[in-house]
Amino acid sequence: MVKIVKMALLSRFVRRFRRDIKSNFLLFKTVANSEYRCLSSLSRPEKLVSEETKEQETNGGHKAVVPLECRFVYPEFLPDPRVGRRNSLRERLERMDMLNRRSNIDVPEFYTGSILAVSSANQHAPEKLSRFVGICIQRGGCGLRAFFILRNVIDHQGVEMFYEMYSPLIQKIEVLRLEKRLDSELLYLRDALPEYCTFPLDMEPEHLSQGSTVPVNPIKVKLKPRPWLERWERQELKGVQDLGLPERFYKRAAEVARPWEKYDLMKEYRESIPAEEQESIFAEVYTQLQQLEITKKMKRKRTFVRPKRTG
Repeated sequence: MVKIVKMALLSRFVRRFRRDIKSNFLLFKTVANSEYRCLSSLSRPEKLVSEETKEQETNGGHKAVVPLECRFVYPEFLPDPRVGRRNSLRERLERMDMLNRRSNIDVPEFYTGSILAVSSANQHAPEKLSRFVGICIQRGGCGLRAFFILRNVIDHQGVEMFYEMYSPLIQKIEVLRLEKRLDSELLYLRDALPEYCTFPLDMEPEHLSQGSTVPVNPIKVKLKPRPWLERWERQELKGVQDLGLPERFYKRAAEVARPWEKYDLMKEYRESIPAEEQESIFAEVYTQLQQLEITKKMKRKRTFVRPKRTG
């Protein structure tokens, strides 16, 4: 009897000890993944601290006033909103690498719907350089994994190019037409008529006056008959004409729709970065971005453009 009681007490002690060890390990794991402060005597790297103090001294001890448009012009500087992929040290180091890359190559302002020309290194090309012109149908990713997709129709064949924005293979990015569209993604152009995404390879850039707002192109494209790559009738698309489908397709779309998701505050919180964190991130990089813009404007003024002969 005494032996049975001892075994029961021992098993209870072992279970409690394992539970305490597990909770302490989870606590250590979360702290280590968030700040790495338990692995080093220094709370932050010296380089990052020195840069912070340097920025505060240049700004007179005040934070730089960051305009609200930064979250749309530089969306790749915002981190991944998924909690499992957050790491403050890695995100800050990536922002430093992105600024260094921007000092070597001009990454202009563009949006989904803008027409771009990208020159990238290609070892199989005669001049070791290839240039592609197309409309931006998607822009995504964060940090050094930011990307954009260009689409054009060449010889009656749809061609798409996937570019990593901060890839060292990219030599030049030109904005031929700066504009926005009614939708955040234009993937439905894959099922649209060819004339909506056909652009000449020798297209001349269209310049906007300085200080003017980015125009929004209200065009609505016409899709080809089914079958499509996706069920576009189930997506709330603003830039597509009437699909002309039978009523049963729209009934099924209404059955599987989730109209309550736009009121789901927790879903919105998980998929977005808080405004306070956005402000702190852009306050860190805004001054350097402004300095890069000023130096690029000075370089553009110094470049000589040979006038074209008319007549």
